[in-house]
Amino acid sequence: MIKNEFKKFLNKALIVTSLLIVGIIAACGGGEGGSGAESSEILIDGSSTVFPISQAVAEEFRVDRPEVQIPVGISGTGGGFKRFVEGEIDIADASRPIKDSESAQAAANGVEFTEFTIAYDGLSIVINKSNDFATCLTVAELKQIWEPGSSVDNWNEVRSEFPDKPLRLYGPDTDSGTFDYFTAAINDKEDASRADYTASSDDNVLVQGVSGDQGAMGYFGFAYYTENSEILNVVSVDSGDGCVVPSVTTINDGSYAPLSRPMFIYVNNASLERTEVRDFIEYYMNNAAELAEEVGYVGLSEADYQSQLEGLN
Repeated sequence: MIKNEFKKFLNKALIVTSLLIVGIIAACGGGEGGSGAESSEILIDGSSTVFPISQAVAEEFRVDRPEVQIPVGISGTGGGFKRFVEGEIDIADASRPIKDSESAQAAANGVEFTEFTIAYDGLSIVINKSNDFATCLTVAELKQIWEPGSSVDNWNEVRSEFPDKPLRLYGPDTDSGTFDYFTAAINDKEDASRADYTASSDDNVLVQGVSGDQGAMGYFGFAYYTENSEILNVVSVDSGDGCVVPSVTTINDGSYAPLSRPMFIYVNNASLERTEVRDFIEYYMNNAAELAEEVGYVGLSEADYQSQLEGLN
């Protein structure tokens, strides 16, 4: 009896010891210099507009490379660049080009980077599904609504034939590249906007706000409209040549003006020295056109993607 009990005790001890050894190995990174955990993670943060593309690419990439973890954040273009220029992340998703001030900060921190254009977007003006009157707005009317100091809070102040209905606004926060682009294109000055609107860095929050508010207007990337077209209406924009609705065709040919724009990813060059990051970027550029269009954006030509990849060699 004593001998059997001792065997049971010994077996339990061996199991516990084995588990401790496995835990120690995992904590040390799985061997080879203790860097296994670090080298198997690619950190991405930034634009909520670019997020659907990067998320789709990450999911497809991990089908064959499940050992690589690729968390994709949505802190906004500005929020992503804040982390990127400090060297905190490998890739920044951006719905606008990097600013000179951000480039200077990256240089001061020793962060060198490569820019990739990944797709085109048509920044979309959306209204509640019940709104059947504001089907087209001019750039001047959009400016009247959104410019700094604007007090427009009723649809009949935009156009006299519009109904007497409260107008409530939803849009990206000030860290968003979409905010930067919209204010520059509509209000003629980046970051110039009225402040009394419901702001969020999460476009899904804006979708919920506009879809649940009959008097609402908002703006965000084309993919978020196409994904939610059953609960939102999109507004055509007249920049002087008639009303143009955002679509794959009008975004691609530039006729949806002035709200068609390129989208980017920025990659830390030091991260590109890691095999999994370089493999991921090559996979991204080889599949961006198809995946961008799957989530509602417009891809570049194959030649455009390949010419950018050639810069890596």
